[in-house]
Amino acid sequence: MAKATKKQALGRGLSALLKDPENDIQSVQDKNADKVIGNIVELDIDFIEVNPFQPRTNFSEESIKELASSIKELGIIQPITVRKLDFNKYQLVSGERRFRASKLIGLETIPAYIRIANDQESLEMALVENIQRQDLDPIEIALSYQRLIDEINLTQEQMSERVGKKRSTIANYLRLLKLDPIIQTGMRDGFISMGHGRALITIEDQTAQLDIYENILSNKLSVRETEELVRNYGTAQEPKSSAKKTTDEEVPKYIKKGITAFSEYFGHKIDVKVSKNGKGKITIPFHSEEDFNRIKKLVQGAK
Repeated sequence: MAKATKKQALGRGLSALLKDPENDIQSVQDKNADKVIGNIVELDIDFIEVNPFQPRTNFSEESIKELASSIKELGIIQPITVRKLDFNKYQLVSGERRFRASKLIGLETIPAYIRIANDQESLEMALVENIQRQDLDPIEIALSYQRLIDEINLTQEQMSERVGKKRSTIANYLRLLKLDPIIQTGMRDGFISMGHGRALITIEDQTAQLDIYENILSNKLSVRETEELVRNYGTAQEPKSSAKKTTDEEVPKYIKKGITAFSEYFGHKIDVKVSKNGKGKITIPFHSEEDFNRIKKLVQGAK
């Protein structure tokens, strides 16, 4: 307990040091910089501004309130990180949720690590720190990777070293940005998972992507079912072999138009046979008991 009190007192002492204009620290070479940089300092919350480079755009109001309640009860366990802009002026590098929650309950000061960094270093620190978080959605992570490429000029190999992720993992996230924006929003809102998104990427036509996306939502398809649907969609789009041309030409146009829709709906390539008198038969394949029950639900839901 005494140790915690000592740390808090030290932070307040450093805070007083920073408020003295004669001790204004602007670089690591300045007098007393070694006493501040890397230490926890109690900063006035009004001296801190939000980081314009913050890669995270979604902040759940409910989770901020829950965090505020925890801070009110237990205090701030992990200090925020800021960079010094000017005398009594700081900018967030990481810890915006803690910062927002602290302001919500009216705290006047907040424990912080102070860093000296330029804009590019600040952006890189914020992006890398955010990528390590567990509660980011796949699109937020993908956008952070893209910003590291566009604004910091990092290669995927360099990013792999900075964030401790395999290059293939980074590439998989970046590919999600090729999805239609509506699907990206659905992933951010938790309607579909990254697995669903990765399956949909193989469909280049965004209109087709959206059709399958609607199918996923309507029928609550699993990732495996989505992958099967996408595979069958690709098969349905393949040109017919020359051996079957004559037979296909005999199939009425209304059936040709409907086969693709049937295949997409049921998640399998549907076989249709038509006799000369116009009567026919539709065959719906299934691969397991689970698959059969899925198709059964689709049929019952269409009644």
